[in-house]
Formats: sequence, C-alpha cells, structure tokens
Amino acid sequence: MARQFDHMADVEAFVTIVDRGTISAAAVVLGTTPSVLSRAVARLEARLGVQLMRRTTRRLSITDAGNLYLEQARSAFGLIADAERAIRGRDGALSGKVHISVPTTYGHYRLPALLRPFMERHPQVSIELGISNRNVDLVAEGYDMAIRLGELADSGLAAKPLGDEAVCLVASPAYLQRAGAPRDLDELARHACLPFILPSSGRQAPWLLRVDGQDIDWLAPARMQVADDVLGVVSLAQNGLGICQTYRFVAAERLANGQLVEVLPALGGRSRPFTLIYPPHRRMSAASRALIDCLPSGC
Repeated sequence: MARQFDHMADVEAFVTIVDRGTISAAAVVLGTTPSVLSRAVARLEARLGVQLMRRTTRRLSITDAGNLYLEQARSAFGLIADAERAIRGRDGALSGKVHISVPTTYGHYRLPALLRPFMERHPQVSIELGISNRNVDLVAEGYDMAIRLGELADSGLAAKPLGDEAVCLVASPAYLQRAGAPRDLDELARHACLPFILPSSGRQAPWLLRVDGQDIDWLAPARMQVADDVLGVVSLAQNGLGICQTYRFVAAERLANGQLVEVLPALGGRSRPFTLIYPPHRRMSAASRALIDCLPSGC
C-alpha cells in the first residue's frame, strides 16, 4: 500500500521557501541546497497538478493556488505542532511562543502589569513583543495578535475590547510660568502645541476635546511636530517646550509628582479605545488562546 503522506518534506520545502522569500534562504534554514528544494517544489506541483509559485532568476512570486495551498499547509503543520505540545505538556503546563504587536503607550504603561501574572503562571511560554506605533500586517509578518488604538476599520479580524482610556492636555510648570496657562480653546491655539504625526497616514493626529458638551477633533497649530515615537511629545512637554495631549495613564505619575500640570481640564472627558485583534480563522496555539483569555482582566 502506498504511503499517503510521503510528500510532507516537499510541503515543508514549499512553506519554508515562501516564509524565507528565496530558495537560497530556505536552503540555509533546512540545511540543503537550492537545487534540492527546486526539485521538491516541482514534485509537489506535479502531484497537485497546479503551479504553486513562479520562479525567475530575479524574483519569486506565489500563485493564487499557491496561496490557498500555503494557508492549508500552515494550518496542518500548526495542528501537528499543537499535538506535539499537548503530548510534551501532559502535566498541563503551557509552552510555545506568542508574537504580539503593541503601540508604544500601551507597551510601556499598560501591558507589563497585564503580562506579569500570565508569565508567572505559564513559565514555559515565551513572548516576542514588538513595540511600535506602526500597524503591522499580522499574517504577512507572522504576528499572532496585536493591540490597536482608536476605532478599527472592518478588517475581518477578530477583536476583543481592552477598554477606553482617557486623554488629557499637559504641560510643565516651567512652560506655564513662562507662557501663561491658556483659559480657553482660542488661547490654546496661540500656545506651543506638540502634536503627533500618525505613521499610518503621515497626517497629524487630532486632539480629542470636549467643548460646551460637544466632542471635537482639533488640529493643533504647531511649530514642532513629532513622528514615530508618540511618547516624544510627553518628553518635550515635560522639558518645557509646550503643551501636548496624551493618555492619562501615561501622564499620571508625572502629574502626581509635579513634573506635569493638567491644562484646560474643562476640555477633557474624551477617550480612545484599545482593542486586541487576531486572525479569526488561523490555527492558534494554546499559549496564544490563553493570552487572549487573560487580557485585559488578568489570569
């Protein structure tokens, strides 16, 4: 009787080539030669009767059929990996790796306290944490999940709310002593405001204000703008360069010790949501599922 799955090495070769981007890079990972992997893909294509990838001397691209097969192959390998982890961890201990992307503010000020009990409870789980203000492509970049702020577009991703976080306007005592404290929105427009440039659009992030009971998104006039690192506006404000808007949880300690002072609290009351997102149809590891269940209330 012929073996049904004697082509699994060819499937692994195909998946590794796509993941690594080139046949040469995949050959290094698998400890073989590019010619061996080229023959493996050719055998797999002959078996399936379709072309999985287009190969030229300069580039490699995957076909529609190849994308479909790749998704199912990754899912199958994920099931096998889950089965092996289940056998190795029959004592109930979770193991594996979780790759998560988080924005700078949440990564520095909220996530550590949420991760600590999870890591203590599951010492065999490792976490790869990408902290940036860039919206990563979860599938293409190999992330299991991401935390996003603001209202989410309809992306087809599963979403779990982590809570709304209040924003506030702050400045240093030295700046306010020098420039005076603004008394209303008109006076605020004449101050040194420190807005942030959104990496996703290259546009200025509006300040979220509430004026006479109405929510407004206000574009602050500025001589200085900050890109890439949103926490930069807080550092600049703390050092007397102007007024910024940030999350209250970011400013809380500085407000308490007097490094920052809240400005125009009457314009406050707005907040932005943080949300955990993840691919709903992707085969997830037990460790990833456990972390999703753990956030935001704790394990």
